[in-house]
Amino acid sequence: MPVSVLWALLVAPMGTDRRPGRTSDFVVNQPGSSTSWKNGSPYPVSWTLGLQDGFDTFDVELTRLSRVGIFFVAKGLPVTMSSLNVVLEDVPAGDDYFLICINSTAGITYAVSSRFSVVDANATGSNPSPASAPTVTVSGVPNALTQFAQTFGPSTNGVASPGWAGIRNQVTAISVSVGAALIGGVMLLY
Repeated sequence: MPVSVLWALLVAPMGTDRRPGRTSDFVVNQPGSSTSWKNGSPYPVSWTLGLQDGFDTFDVELTRLSRVGIFFVAKGLPVTMSSLNVVLEDVPAGDDYFLICINSTAGITYAVSSRFSVVDANATGSNPSPASAPTVTVSGVPNALTQFAQTFGPSTNGVASPGWAGIRNQVTAISVSVGAALIGGVMLLY
């Protein structure tokens, strides 16, 4: 099992997002621990974000505990969304799947779902009603070289915005530094 997946599964349930002094209130509500997903049917994924989690977007990945590999489900989900439908197509059956909500660029894990099962399309059981949200289809076997099944719109997510809004903090920092240097120089002369 890759170290990053093991780290996400072991540390993320502790509720930290790995930034110093921060506690995450990000919780994956669905899938729950008793959930079983059937290939070919849409299943709602839902989450609740904390008020001050401090990020604009996140990515969703699907992984297994007993097998190496990740399914890249969705990239750049805006925090304004609270649910997503996922359809599995020919995904191997197993009882050790997890959804990981992560910043895949920086490697920051925000939340991990409860362990859930995936069953074959011909298995018996009821299908849940999908949420009124976008639907993403994930298919085949895990492949770390594939792209995300769905990429949502661009977001700043910590990248500077164009115009004054993008340089305001930098201008302030430079102004404070220059001001401190001038004050220090004046104090040195007297």
